[in-house]
Amino acid sequence: MGIGKIHRYLQLVFGLLLAPVLAGVPGAAVESAVPHPQAAKARPHKIVSLNLCADQLIVALADRSQIAGLTRYATDPAMSDVALAAKGLPVFGGSAEEVLAAAPDLVIGMPARRNSAIAVLKNQHYSSLDLKSANDYDDIVASIRDVARAVGHPERGDAMIARMNGELAGLRKSGRGRVAAYYQRRGYLTGTGTLVDDLMTRVGLVNLAGKLGKPMLSQMSLEEMAVAHPDFIVVDSATQKIADQGTEMIHHPILADIPRIAIPQAWTVCGGPAYVKAARTLAEQISAR
Repeated sequence: MGIGKIHRYLQLVFGLLLAPVLAGVPGAAVESAVPHPQAAKARPHKIVSLNLCADQLIVALADRSQIAGLTRYATDPAMSDVALAAKGLPVFGGSAEEVLAAAPDLVIGMPARRNSAIAVLKNQHYSSLDLKSANDYDDIVASIRDVARAVGHPERGDAMIARMNGELAGLRKSGRGRVAAYYQRRGYLTGTGTLVDDLMTRVGLVNLAGKLGKPMLSQMSLEEMAVAHPDFIVVDSATQKIADQGTEMIHHPILADIPRIAIPQAWTVCGGPAYVKAARTLAEQISAR
C-alpha cells in the first residue's frame, strides 16, 4: 500500500473512531440516513451488508453493480434464499477491515454491539440502515420498503410487496385450527411472536408453543411432545435425515405417528420474499394430509 493510500486509510479510521457507533438491537427502531432526494448522489454505489437478512433484501432490490459486499452466509443455500443469485458477488468474512477497505456509501444490517469486529464502524462517512428483526409479515413489508428506498429503488420494493400480497391473498387456511409444533434440533420449540408463528397463523394452524404458554424459544422433551401430540410437527428440511444426536431426537419412534411438514430454514431464518414460499409450502403440505 502506497503512502497516499495509507494516509487516506488512517484519515478514514480516525474519522470513524470519532463518530458515534452504529447503534440498535434487533427490534429497535430503524436508523436510516437515506440520501435526500435532492442530493447529487441519491443512489448509493457501494452497498455493504452486515448480516444474512440484509443480504436477502439487498440482492433482491439493488443492482448487482451497487453491491460492494455481502456476508459469508449469502451464498450458503442452507441459510440463504438468494444463494444462487449471490454467486459472483463480493463476500466478506466479517471483519471491520474488509468493510473499511470497500469504502461503502451505504451499510445495511447488524447492530455493532453484536460483533466486536464491526463495533469500530461508525456512520460519519456513509449512510447506514439498521434493520428491525422481522417477526411477522408487516415487519417484512416495512423492511422491504426501507431497503428499497435506501438502495435507491423504491419502485422495486413496491412491486415486490404487491406480488407478495397477491400471492398471499389466494392462500388457503388449510390448517383449520389444527395444532402444529415447529420442532428443532435438540428439542427446541419455536413459540409465539416469531416469524414461524406468523406463518402458522396465516395458514390456519395453532402453534403448540402458544397453546402451552411457552416463550419464543424453549426446549421440549420427547415425552412432553408425545403427550401434547400436535396434529403436525414442522421441521427444517435439512433435519429430515439423521445427521447427529440433535437431529436423531426429532426422528424418535415415539413421535412416528405425528405427520411431518418440512420447509427449508433458508425461507424462515429471515423475513423476506421467501415468506410467501414458506406459507405456500405449509398450506400445500397440510392440504395433502
